[in-house]
Amino acid sequence: MQTVLVQQRNFFNAGHTISYADRKHALKRLSTGLKQHENEILDALYQDLGKSTHEAYMSELGLTLAEIRHALKHLKGWMRPKRRRTPLANFPATQRIYAAPYGVVLIIAPWNYPLLLSLAPLVGALAAGNCAVIKPSELAPATAEVLAHLIREAFPEEYVAVVNGAVEVSKALLDEPFDYIFYTGNGTVGQYVMERAAAHLTPVTLELGGKSPVVVTQSANLALAARRIVFGKYLNCGQTCIAPDYVLVEKQVHAEFVHHVTEAITKMYGTAPLKNPSYGHIINSRHFERLCRLLLPEKIVHGGEVNAQRLQIAPTVMNGVDAQDAVMQEEIFGPILPILEVNNLDEAYRFIQSHPHPLALYLFTQKRTDEKRFLEELQFGGGCVNDVISHIVPSNLPFGGVGASGIGAYHGASSFQTFSHPKSIVRRKQWWDPPVRYLPYKNWKTRLLRRML
Repeated sequence: MQTVLVQQRNFFNAGHTISYADRKHALKRLSTGLKQHENEILDALYQDLGKSTHEAYMSELGLTLAEIRHALKHLKGWMRPKRRRTPLANFPATQRIYAAPYGVVLIIAPWNYPLLLSLAPLVGALAAGNCAVIKPSELAPATAEVLAHLIREAFPEEYVAVVNGAVEVSKALLDEPFDYIFYTGNGTVGQYVMERAAAHLTPVTLELGGKSPVVVTQSANLALAARRIVFGKYLNCGQTCIAPDYVLVEKQVHAEFVHHVTEAITKMYGTAPLKNPSYGHIINSRHFERLCRLLLPEKIVHGGEVNAQRLQIAPTVMNGVDAQDAVMQEEIFGPILPILEVNNLDEAYRFIQSHPHPLALYLFTQKRTDEKRFLEELQFGGGCVNDVISHIVPSNLPFGGVGASGIGAYHGASSFQTFSHPKSIVRRKQWWDPPVRYLPYKNWKTRLLRRML
């Protein structure tokens, strides 16, 4: 690892990643590699998580390719120095901000979207002119192996390298003096990453998680809300950082909403979802057992079936849940949807406000007053009105958390900015040198200074 780091630093210092042509070529090589290895990628995602071809392309490969296309389209504009108006105090001069790459960056990826969350940050790192080391999750070994092969074909190791291994490898990487660290995962590990980065004063982006709430109001289109929530909740078997974690629904429409949710699950997954070939599985036995402990049979109104041999839990709805239940004490990260009844929107608002800032918030309503209050007064990473998870799709929207759900943002221009240092430059003219800043100080200089600043 130390050898790779030295090689990458030398490669970067030699200027091989800086020009527009270098960056464009790197992004095109990555795109070509993804297309050439599409079948291996889709097979690996099925092995690791049971993702169907449609779901794997929709939620991983397709989004990664879209991110590359967006970067290629806008790269030249992102790289162009940004001019700023010169204040009178700096006259005569011009002012510009240059986007400077950090150098050698580390990307630590999770297991739930092992392709997308390894390569979407890499797109930003390459577009910004950096070298990169990627550490995929050891819990998705088939995808990690394909990633290593793809990257070796597309890039020399001194440009981009994949380092596979268990937790000890991640810890060893964090001991090295990287110029930037991008981590996606849980908050506990995120704290450790930040602590290790502090030893080298390395800046970080932390993409974490949290319990992302859904609020369903009595004005909502209940059937549509249920269908969209079911899609977002059970995608990847609920193993999505921005999946709806729980639903707060107004009591006037509570029973009807629960009916629509169970109906939507049956329509999408059938009466025997564990036999549905498009339904995946939990990543490993540890997470499977953790999720099983959250199930309360007396509160299950739909689903609840499990297959320990295949690590599957059917899409499950728990009704009558309260804040003290185990399922409400941690991020679920699985196919269990708790539904809580609230008397009114004020109660929902206070409930969300009393918990750590979530990564996402989803509101289903037809009233602009409801929308305005929740969007303007609650703190959360991002979200949707009358939909779920679709805010992660556009490359022209920044994605990131706030507070306990993360630090920093990426996607599109935000990725370029994340992996770039804004270097401010003032270029002074030489045809006049204002005397106001020089000694000896005089009253007339002071009066002039007060007008200039």
